[in-house]
Amino acid sequence: MNIFNILKEVEKVDPEIFDRIDPRRSVFKHFGGFGKKLAAAAIPVAFGSMLNKAYGQTSATPSVREVLEFALLLENLEYHFYLKAAATDIFPSAAGKTAFGVIRDHEKAHVDFLRTAITGLGGAAPTTYTDANFDWTANGLLGNNTFTSYPTMLAVAQAFEDTGVRAYKGAAPALINNDAVLQAALQIHSVEARHAAHLRRMRRDMMNGVAGLKPWITMKDRGGLPTEFQGIYDGEEATTQGGVNLVGTFNGIAIDANAASEAFDEPLTVAQVNAIVMPFIA
Repeated sequence: MNIFNILKEVEKVDPEIFDRIDPRRSVFKHFGGFGKKLAAAAIPVAFGSMLNKAYGQTSATPSVREVLEFALLLENLEYHFYLKAAATDIFPSAAGKTAFGVIRDHEKAHVDFLRTAITGLGGAAPTTYTDANFDWTANGLLGNNTFTSYPTMLAVAQAFEDTGVRAYKGAAPALINNDAVLQAALQIHSVEARHAAHLRRMRRDMMNGVAGLKPWITMKDRGGLPTEFQGIYDGEEATTQGGVNLVGTFNGIAIDANAASEAFDEPLTVAQVNAIVMPFIA
């Protein structure tokens, strides 16, 4: 779901693609402003893993068309989730419904942008996806509760966003030689973290909410999600960064393991992201 890995792969097979579609340093100009950055933050986090799964059995380099088509698939996953969520009548307040509506509209903008890019390459029209292409039960895990239970719907959103934060961090090292894309990746990484924090507050503050749920992850606590989503949080209990153990007393300030783990988000690998997201693909 990480669009920056896709951009990197696109440049490998066609370095001039972004110059034809949009100047490289303005690829993300459509996402300017906090609201639009929020939409960019919701970019699906499984793009890289989908590509890895699709092309792992062949040495052939995927075409630009194939890369963008997989991006379109996962953008539609996010768009159709928020489309259905925002259309429900289970929100206890107008603010919650508005928040989901904003994300829905921006996901639609992502889908439209990718369709335009694919059309610009020529050939057949880009693939059209419908709700039927996605499994909102997560392969039976969630039953029929995703859009009938407000707590479940928020939990799915939290799972997507918490995954996204770690996936963007995992992608950053691969972008170290591309200043423009790296800058965009880090900006969106920070916005996605704020988005995840907002959803966590929504889950904490709802009626019979998740008591004590923080805007950030403590150790590898799932924040009330089912055990099947533990993969989103495994590894977050790290308390050593850059070879330095952060647990201890520094200048008279005591830092325990919980605080040390909360200070950083750990990256997710392609395989880990794939395992988290694939149950939602029909």
